[in-house]
Amino acid sequence: MKVGLLGGLTGLLLVALVVGAGQGQMHVPPLEVLGSVLHRIGLDLGPLPTHPRAEDTLWDVRFPRVVLAALVGAALATAGAVMQGIFGNPLAEPAVVGVSSGAAVAAGCVIVLDVAVLGSWTIAAAAFLGGLAATLLVYLLSRDGGRTEVVTLVLTGIALNAMTSAALAFLMFLGDQQAREEIVFWTLGSLNGTRWAAVAVVAPLAAVGIAAALVLARRLDLLALGDRAAFHVGVDVERLRLAAIVVVALLTAAAVSFCGIIAFVGLVVPHLVRMIAGPGHLLLVPASALGGAVLLTFADLWARTAVDNADLPIGMLTSLVGGPFFFWLIRRSRRTAGGWA
Repeated sequence: MKVGLLGGLTGLLLVALVVGAGQGQMHVPPLEVLGSVLHRIGLDLGPLPTHPRAEDTLWDVRFPRVVLAALVGAALATAGAVMQGIFGNPLAEPAVVGVSSGAAVAAGCVIVLDVAVLGSWTIAAAAFLGGLAATLLVYLLSRDGGRTEVVTLVLTGIALNAMTSAALAFLMFLGDQQAREEIVFWTLGSLNGTRWAAVAVVAPLAAVGIAAALVLARRLDLLALGDRAAFHVGVDVERLRLAAIVVVALLTAAAVSFCGIIAFVGLVVPHLVRMIAGPGHLLLVPASALGGAVLLTFADLWARTAVDNADLPIGMLTSLVGGPFFFWLIRRSRRTAGGWA
């Protein structure tokens, strides 16, 4: 099961990357996309693109975008799987509970105040601190008596999203025209204009976050038995939760830094993976990362090609799909718990 699922998702991701790179205003056949990659790494295999501008289009525009889509999808889905593990709640997801918005507010402050003390890493560092503060706030406000009730978590997310929306509106009021456009871009979520510099910042953050989530996987399984049971088998529960919160903030910062708020990926993907592979985090985390990468790569392809000569905000499309899934989860939680708890 494990090898088959991970192998299948890896194959699907490769297909998504090749197809996504070839589609757009200039169509490049999949064999030519593969040929371009193989020739670039020194293997004289496959046909090169026949269009005179296809190589530049692939390497300067398409490849950075599809790679960033995969990285962001992997980071968001992994963050969702870890959040659901530490909260013990199926509705925990960075965008739903306001963590992505918190990261966006911190990044918006950097944009409006024109801060660049860390160069290209400044926005990512601010997003990490904003995401960390938002995650800690959600954790402190929604936990009561060692458990997180559905209603408390959802209401905390509503309140935090309302506050961060007000903060973003205030930043738009303070900022100039360019800052306003950047903040609007963030709130809608988009991969338009992605370059390799953004990939160079997001890739190490996502890699470290996913690796850290894998390290925590076995202890998250023990935490699912309950705080007391986990403590009796040697798990320092509070230290584990704090470590997981830092991991969630890191992954959310990786996702939000350059493409804004993209909702519901961290909610939908871990649930779909659980239906196939069960709740064990040692398989759930890598399968969610691959599934999130596949989902967002295809969603970005849809955003680029659904309307001629237009690039739809990808955050809008994921919300259109994820919103009904969220309603279904709430109804299912109500049925299984016997009420709104």
